[in-house]
Amino acid sequence: MKKIVSTDKAPAAIGPYSQAVQAGQFLFASGQIPLDPKTGKMVSGSVQDQAVCVLENVKGVLEGAGYSLQDVVKTTVFATDMANFAAVNEVYSRYFGENPPARSFVAVKALPKDAQVEIEFVAWKA
Repeated sequence: MKKIVSTDKAPAAIGPYSQAVQAGQFLFASGQIPLDPKTGKMVSGSVQDQAVCVLENVKGVLEGAGYSLQDVVKTTVFATDMANFAAVNEVYSRYFGENPPARSFVAVKALPKDAQVEIEFVAWKA
């Protein structure tokens, strides 16, 4: 079974993709950037401010699909500056404290809308 997930708890897709796709017990989510779901505008401020917004958007996609942060099994974090590794980790650990998912952290040249951080994830629920 494949189901497209669309929720107003996270920003609408800004291109030809779905917020997430549920396939069986797995949820595969597109990358979330620091867009305010209510206004569709970028959150300004520090990389930590942007990371909070991104993780709130991740949470919104999860909740919109009937999942939670505890169901996340893998994330990929994209950052435009590896110097922000510690700052993003500090925020990330607030959301995924105990028993965090597997993760990759990748530095990239640029992200959509000049975001400093983007996070995609895979979740699984029995």
